[in-house]
Amino acid sequence: MPPPLHILWRDEHLVAVYKPAGWLVHRTGLDAGETRFVMQTLRDQLGQHVFPVHRLDKGTCGVLVMALHSDAARALSQAFEQGATHKRYLAMVRGWAPGAIEVDHALKPDDAPADAAVQDAHTRFRRLAQLALPEASDARFATTRASLVEALPTTGRRHQIRRHLKHLAHPIIGDATHGKGPLNRWWAERLGQQRLWLHAWQLTVPHPVSGLAMTFDSGLPWPRPAGWGPGHNTAEDANLSLSAIPSADWQRLFEHLPWEESAETPPTP
Repeated sequence: MPPPLHILWRDEHLVAVYKPAGWLVHRTGLDAGETRFVMQTLRDQLGQHVFPVHRLDKGTCGVLVMALHSDAARALSQAFEQGATHKRYLAMVRGWAPGAIEVDHALKPDDAPADAAVQDAHTRFRRLAQLALPEASDARFATTRASLVEALPTTGRRHQIRRHLKHLAHPIIGDATHGKGPLNRWWAERLGQQRLWLHAWQLTVPHPVSGLAMTFDSGLPWPRPAGWGPGHNTAEDANLSLSAIPSADWQRLFEHLPWEESAETPPTP
């Protein structure tokens, strides 16, 4: 049986959970071999039916909201469709991304025919940190660079953040569809895991009954606590195992790589 999901918030109308990387939101014939599904696990965990109102890609971890009855599902689905939500993501990308940039680049659905109309798509990005490792992942370069990038999509096209970062020539590390295979494999070997480094960091939605803005946070800390860096060990300091923390893989990424925080723009509160 899959492990229980970490619940971020729950009332009688909705529940917010931390979706682990590698989990599907619901069953699909496109990935028949997968056995971990948020809907089924959460239903069994809560002992009641849950209703999906938005989705995260299988490889993406972080905040996911489900409705707990049909009226709440209808209200929340309308909020997502009408752009009444606010999403904040974190991505690890190739190279040193711009300090801040907006991408207004229309997209077609991935599986759309060639003559399909494009859809407006807009994302704001800013670099939070960057690194340069003295190791070559590509024979053309002596070092390997990467950035941590905050992404704020204002439209909700499928794979929008992934495709916009590819458009900027800074694809997400681990993106098998829009990234670079050799670089993904180099990072997977170095980090000890193959995954998409995209994190649904924060989600604000209007409550389906009161209409009040509700902000759900994944709990991933940034800026990093003082002293974090290569050699630092949060597990020892906190006297607990990182494996028990939902965002443990990201915290290891923060700790064990020599990130230099960007000075151009302060972190979002």
